[in-house]
Amino acid sequence: MTLLLLVIVAALAFEFINGFHDAANSIATVVSTKVLTPRQAITLAATCEIVGTLIVGTAVAKTVGSGIVDTSFVNMHTVLAALLAAIAWNLFTWLLGLPSSSSHALIGGLCGAALATAGTWKVMHWSIVTAAGKHEGIWPKVILPMVSSPAMGFIIGFLFMGFITTAFFWMRPKTGSHVFGKLQVLSASLMALSHGSNDAQKTMGILTLALFTATAAGTFETAPSFLSFLHTPSFEVHTWIILLCAVTMGAGTASGGWRIIKTMGHKMVRLQPVHGFAAETTASMIIQFCSHLGIPISTTHVISTSIMGVGATKRFSAVKWGIVGKIVWAWVLTLPVTGILGYVIFKIVG
Repeated sequence: MTLLLLVIVAALAFEFINGFHDAANSIATVVSTKVLTPRQAITLAATCEIVGTLIVGTAVAKTVGSGIVDTSFVNMHTVLAALLAAIAWNLFTWLLGLPSSSSHALIGGLCGAALATAGTWKVMHWSIVTAAGKHEGIWPKVILPMVSSPAMGFIIGFLFMGFITTAFFWMRPKTGSHVFGKLQVLSASLMALSHGSNDAQKTMGILTLALFTATAAGTFETAPSFLSFLHTPSFEVHTWIILLCAVTMGAGTASGGWRIIKTMGHKMVRLQPVHGFAAETTASMIIQFCSHLGIPISTTHVISTSIMGVGATKRFSAVKWGIVGKIVWAWVLTLPVTGILGYVIFKIVG
């Protein structure tokens, strides 16, 4: 029981860190364009993150918790190692001000820890077809989206910004800033809702996996009756888990994350309200689409490349590609580094 409590605490710590690490996803552009003050943006993002967590289903949570690795090999030490690996990588990239993927950090940590637990690569669901005919596993739900979603962000962001420029060519710059400044409040809200709907579910999946594993191991057979709500005989996400993750991510978002906000809002490309609106709208639509399909994509990747695509419509050199290169390296290294960390941490704590 003590180990389970440690896992729950680690999961909530990860969710809190995810909130302030990825707060930039929702508010970097709206702060950099000075449409909202930092305090206003944080309040808006935290509120919408909570709402986004509550209004969407649990498809992503089920993918992370049961669709990535064979749960029959998982134990409490596996889950704890995965969470500690993800937390370590998130804090490291936050200190560097690099917008890396919390989603991929958690998935990489889980894969590495599961490999250390089972001692065989077969523990990973590379590609499987469920009884309902759905394609699940690391390849269709992690690797392919890791490549395709950033590409979609860049291309759709570029095209959408091009459409806006063409359709509103007659609008004076001052009028455009006013109009799209108002619209950017809406797009920032949608972005926060989308982030909450996808990212919070990863921790829901891990918590459910922990409770499912504890139940299978008979942890609750001798537990006091007041802990019966933890009993999870099948992989179903409890309502209290959804609420707990929603509030924790909202609290994390409310604490800020200014290092990464500066990178995304100022260092990568200079943005006006119209660019912020285009980037946030593009990213939020892609994330919502993937959330409904149960795909745990990186919201960081999508909003980052949407900003790049929108910025490239000014001129290609408007994007600071040196900064982009550092960000991409962080993306590439996330899965292997957290996989190794998860493996090593399991060997230490397991």
